[in-house]
Amino acid sequence: MPTPLIGLRIRERRKELGLTQTELAARIGISVSYLNLIEHNKRSIGGRLLLQIAEELDVGLEMLDGATERRLVGDLNEALAEPLFDQLRLDPASIGDLVGRHPEWAQALVTLHRAFLDRSQAMHALADRLNQDPFLGDAIHRILTNVSAIRSISEILTSVEDVDAAQQHRFHTILSEESARLSSAAQGLSTFFDKAHTATRSTTPTEEVDDFILENRAHFPVLEDAAKRLRRRLGAHPRVMEERMLEVLAEDHGLHISHASPDNESHYASRAPLRYSPHNKRVLLLDSAPAAGRRFALARLLARLDFAGEIGGIISASATMTTPAARERAAAALQSYCAGAALMPYDSFLEDAVKARYDIDLLRRAYGTSVEQVCHRLVTLRRPGSEGIPFAFLRSDPAGYVTKRFPLPNLPLPRYGGACPLWAVYRAFQMPETVVSQLAEFPSGDRFLFVSRAVTKGDAAYGQPRHLLSIMLACEALYADQTVYGDRLDLSAAAPADRVGATCRLCARGDCPQRQEDVIIKSPPPGLGGAGPAAA
Repeated sequence: MPTPLIGLRIRERRKELGLTQTELAARIGISVSYLNLIEHNKRSIGGRLLLQIAEELDVGLEMLDGATERRLVGDLNEALAEPLFDQLRLDPASIGDLVGRHPEWAQALVTLHRAFLDRSQAMHALADRLNQDPFLGDAIHRILTNVSAIRSISEILTSVEDVDAAQQHRFHTILSEESARLSSAAQGLSTFFDKAHTATRSTTPTEEVDDFILENRAHFPVLEDAAKRLRRRLGAHPRVMEERMLEVLAEDHGLHISHASPDNESHYASRAPLRYSPHNKRVLLLDSAPAAGRRFALARLLARLDFAGEIGGIISASATMTTPAARERAAAALQSYCAGAALMPYDSFLEDAVKARYDIDLLRRAYGTSVEQVCHRLVTLRRPGSEGIPFAFLRSDPAGYVTKRFPLPNLPLPRYGGACPLWAVYRAFQMPETVVSQLAEFPSGDRFLFVSRAVTKGDAAYGQPRHLLSIMLACEALYADQTVYGDRLDLSAAAPADRVGATCRLCARGDCPQRQEDVIIKSPPPGLGGAGPAAA
């Protein structure tokens, strides 16, 4: 659903500077009517035009872009899906106004929602353990046995008068032993419940890393520069870079390189293309792994060894990561970013992407990379003044669980669970390794191009199931004609599109045959639901 933030910020900043719509429109070279539509969130804006407006209003791009506020909108939409709010009939269209005008209150609500999730997950975890964990039954039985023994001995000592000294000593010894056992059982039970609580946390390290990537718009200029230095050092085309990377690892880092050939690789439990042992300074390559996977793994290892300072500096400057686990995951994500930037140089990759009309397979073959690596790189093309198509990214497993996400302002992707079952990302599982394109229309009238493909992650050994993941890129329908995937779709405003939603609880389509949960929001009145098909 739309997030009315950018237009509101432009309007408020323009008024702060005392500019009229006519004056600002003249400066940036657009009509007054078009600027009015932008300020009232009837037209999407990005790229060069947004950069030009930011310059004229003398503010940073991030101030207008509102990445933090967009995350707040998405988090509040997730909170709105809670059954607790069913009876309130809250209007989701007002979320953007709340975030735009009172971001502190919006953040407070998100904090409360996450605390609620913490308590709820802890309660469910405890309930599961109470019902199923055999330790609990055994611990309670031991405690009751110890209590019974202590009570019996205490009654003997207090009610029987002619107990000789030897028997009293024996009873006191038993009493002491049973008390110690009771204390031990109680301590074990306390530890059990402590672990049950601490094992649940709504804001996981993965989610913190998601927020970290989003606040940087999936683009890190420092790492782009680092990747340039790495390419100059290697001095080879990405497709033939593997041997050169092995030489650098051996000569500059003193690593011993060995290979797991097909006749002995079955002895290794992991099917990862590369295994690295920092302690022994050894690298083991899986020869039968796909070449694209090996190259990416080697580039990632070089980024880990060469750019630890740059990566650590980026992570330290962010307040998003609060745990060592989150910082470790963020470091791994930035190492992968460096690898992608090294294998797919920004300027040449963007030029080739535009020429190929964003054909993922052409780009994959040209750079010797995988489908997922190409899709990731397309999302990172966010350099101000030299941007590609703004893409959202989603990765799902066959159970519908979202494992990676990068949303767009008007396309909030689900943080928890799955998305609408009608999305192409799920349809792709029916046709693995085949591109599925879809023109999707949301209840707000916003239209998006979805491009999905189910791919096999790694190589499965004999007797092991394939690890299938579905990768999806999404962009606003107005960009669809710039891609090969829009060629076979009718992109006219009057053309039919697949009627989809975000998730069942946040979708206003009460007549959807795929609905799994009750509707909690009403359909927006005509003209208030966003840009509508005409804007696409």
